[in-house]
Amino acid sequence: MNVEIDSKSGFCFGVTNAVKKAEEVLAEGDHLYCLGDIVHNSEEVSRLEKLGLKIIGHEEFFTLKNCKVLIRAHGEPPATYEYAGKNNIDIIDATCPVVLNLQKRVKEAFLKMQEQDGQVIIFGKKGHAEVEGLKGQTGDKALIVENEDDLKLIDPQKPAVLFSQTTKSLEHFAGISGKLKSITGGKAEIRDTICRQVSGRASGLKLFAASHDVIIFVGGEKSSNAKYLFETCLQVNPDSHFVTGPGQLDRNWFKDRKNAGVCGATSTPGWLMKEVAEKISQF
Repeated sequence: MNVEIDSKSGFCFGVTNAVKKAEEVLAEGDHLYCLGDIVHNSEEVSRLEKLGLKIIGHEEFFTLKNCKVLIRAHGEPPATYEYAGKNNIDIIDATCPVVLNLQKRVKEAFLKMQEQDGQVIIFGKKGHAEVEGLKGQTGDKALIVENEDDLKLIDPQKPAVLFSQTTKSLEHFAGISGKLKSITGGKAEIRDTICRQVSGRASGLKLFAASHDVIIFVGGEKSSNAKYLFETCLQVNPDSHFVTGPGQLDRNWFKDRKNAGVCGATSTPGWLMKEVAEKISQF
């Protein structure tokens, strides 16, 4: 049976950069903390922890002094940097450039909306690290919208500007944008801030999934991007299976199949997809 790994799957630039920076610091023998999982993939996190990386939460971060802390691709709110500056914490900043630019745009829009008694709206997952970083640019005053029901929070009489978490789907963003325009009589400003490197994966995956008898999608259970892209595969190939690693493969999935495709999310390391493909080949 032929086994093919999707060449377009795997880490996006932001995650690649964060992992590289972590490896460089750890190679020097330095102790390094990471604020939150460096990537939403337990296998990759485990690999880096064996090299010496320690994952911490915000509660522990705000007790640290005189150390090195990595900020992952998702970014952080201003309060994180302020605390680091006051407590001799060396920040290794791996915030994705796309996210950094979005943070700047959100802050500028917030200052403008303050002058107009307006609203900054962020379409994204509540509690998500990137969304928390964006909200922090507005002094936590931005309105977070996950679905159309959350648009009830919007005051239709006030000026509004809408941004999106970089990893949301274009289809869902279009739906939210249309609904917001309807509520505000077309007066809301719509800023499409979705990362095309991420959103472009869906169309490519549809072609990849349709061209194979069985699809093995490798992803992390915490990854929103993995869940979304796996659903994309399922839409065109019902014989798609989600695994976190080779240990979850079932040889019965490949019975009477001529070819298999292995793909993953923007948080899936290439080495893990390779291990899965090798295990399938052994079957």
